[in-house]
Amino acid sequence: MKKSALFFATAILLGACNNAPEKGANKAFTDIQGIDSTVKPGDNFFRYVNGRWYDTAQIPGSQTGVGAYMFMNYPQRLRLQAILDDASKAKNTPGSIEQKVGDFYASGMDTITINKRGFDPIKPVLARIDSISNVPALMKFIADEIQVNNVSIVAFSVAPDNKNSSMNIAHVSQAGIGLPERDYYFKTDASSAGIQAAYKKYLATLFELTGSDTATATKNAGLAYGIEKQLASSHRTNIELRDINANYNKMSVADLAKKHPNIGWVSLLSNVGAKTDSLDLAQPPYYNKLNTLLKSISINDWKVYLKAYSINSSAGVLSKPFVDAAFEFNKVLSGQAVQKSRGEIIASAVDQSLGEALAQLYVKKYFTENAKKHMLELVNNLQKAFEARISKLDWMSDSTKQKAREKLYAITKKIGYPDKWKDYSDVKIVRDKYFENVVSAAAHNYQYELAKLNKPVDKTEWFTTPPTVTAYYNPFANEIVFPAGILQTPYFDEAADDALNYGGIGMVIGHEMTHAFDDQGAQFDKNGNVANWWTKDDYTKFKAKTQQVIDLYSSFTVLDSLHIKGALTVGENTADVGGVAIAYDAFKLTKEGQDTARIGGFTPDQRFFLSVARIWRVKMKDEFLRLWINNNPHSAPMWRVNGPLMNSTHFYDAFNVQPEDKMYVADSARLKIW
Repeated sequence: MKKSALFFATAILLGACNNAPEKGANKAFTDIQGIDSTVKPGDNFFRYVNGRWYDTAQIPGSQTGVGAYMFMNYPQRLRLQAILDDASKAKNTPGSIEQKVGDFYASGMDTITINKRGFDPIKPVLARIDSISNVPALMKFIADEIQVNNVSIVAFSVAPDNKNSSMNIAHVSQAGIGLPERDYYFKTDASSAGIQAAYKKYLATLFELTGSDTATATKNAGLAYGIEKQLASSHRTNIELRDINANYNKMSVADLAKKHPNIGWVSLLSNVGAKTDSLDLAQPPYYNKLNTLLKSISINDWKVYLKAYSINSSAGVLSKPFVDAAFEFNKVLSGQAVQKSRGEIIASAVDQSLGEALAQLYVKKYFTENAKKHMLELVNNLQKAFEARISKLDWMSDSTKQKAREKLYAITKKIGYPDKWKDYSDVKIVRDKYFENVVSAAAHNYQYELAKLNKPVDKTEWFTTPPTVTAYYNPFANEIVFPAGILQTPYFDEAADDALNYGGIGMVIGHEMTHAFDDQGAQFDKNGNVANWWTKDDYTKFKAKTQQVIDLYSSFTVLDSLHIKGALTVGENTADVGGVAIAYDAFKLTKEGQDTARIGGFTPDQRFFLSVARIWRVKMKDEFLRLWINNNPHSAPMWRVNGPLMNSTHFYDAFNVQPEDKMYVADSARLKIW
């Protein structure tokens, strides 16, 4: 994103500004509009920086939120749409990436053909379900559908072995439900009851659209929902899923075959093409329950369930009535008022199906090598700052510090886009078969994953597409990844001063580095294996500190009486607190960080913290915020600002925060981990 023209409104800084001179007019800086000077920085810094923007920002009807972070992917999809518009109209070489992404996009935009076909594309799937006569035939259907990304009761994947991260093994995890997670089936509050009713209505509509009368459709929807609820009863909660060791259970296929005769693991794995004598059964209670239900639930009832799941899985790529039905349910779940434009929907579909093909066109147009070089400098400075913080820790022994430093410097840094692109040459894409194009890409992507089974891990692989506005830490590879999509304002601007870049993308870099040492990441060694590298006493102290994070964030009220789930968000909150601290220290290594000159009326330190607040400038629909709190391991945006800053002494100094201010926390009670 190009740098905007910059101007800062006059703000009351409560004595925080010093008397150093302004920097010259030729110094580039980035405008932070929306500051609400009626709010004291020490009362609510998120509102101080973002309040005027927040109160006037309008959430587009087709979106669930607006602003930075994940909501920047909306304008990103518009960028991708423009690229795809051009590709779909050009005379492309058959088999080229331009032809594949252009024709995929054109097929999805051809709603006349899609609507004429109705649900014809899934009639063969429904017929296959009708032909199921016993449990082995049911499991054969499950295996066939896994290979085209229609995952119902068995979630199969290939990924590194927790205990030997250099090798890929087979994993299976809990599955089988259509609502976001297990608690949605059992909560009785008004919001949850409304979602349950909307979901059952949606399933009934799907049955009606495929030929059932209203009474039968309603009955079938209730039956399918009932099976989902039984499966959900065995699911682990989102918080329980954070337990690394409890969710790793490597077993022999022979033992599993004896334990779960109804699942038929030997045949299932053979039918999905997986040649292996062992796998990681991530959540055993789910598969124990599934094995029982395969016998206790009649085949006819299972067939109803499979139809509901299969139609739902394909609804978005069928005719308009199916798309509309899916949206009506999503409206209740997320608060999205109107459907996204067709172009945005299909641009997202191409990104999901042929991501690294489309990414090549995006990178060529929007990403520079200078940005990559600048980012690497930032990452290296953050690494130095983090090392210094580790060395100064008063709660960690020297032996554990040495292991931590080794892990820190073993982190692989990926910036912008992959060194090598995925090959989509075997994906057949035609302009008038959208459903088949989706299936072709899904089949390719499955075979790509399957080919990794029992093979060494390719540590050059990326797990997000380069245009996506995100960043991640992968504990199995001990790597941090910053796609081209996030390297734009407000996170990163080549022309901006260091304060803004270190408070922006610097905070994100520090956040991702800290994930290597959060409640989950700390259980992985420098090679990406789950292995203990702590002394017993150090780890006990570390757990006590993460419990303080849980307790603090659990006290934050987000919506009505809805609190942040501290145990669900502890990893991200730990990374936020550490990310700000590390980024600030790295900023102080720069020339500007050691200066006192102001830009736009703000000191370098103030601009650093203003930037931290600006990158979480987000406004969400209440329904989506509720969905977020229940399922997302990140805290709500306001608390990604106020939570870390109320624990930063440098923030207190920069904005003269006093004991009477609402964000004030006594120094002895502030979170101090990394």
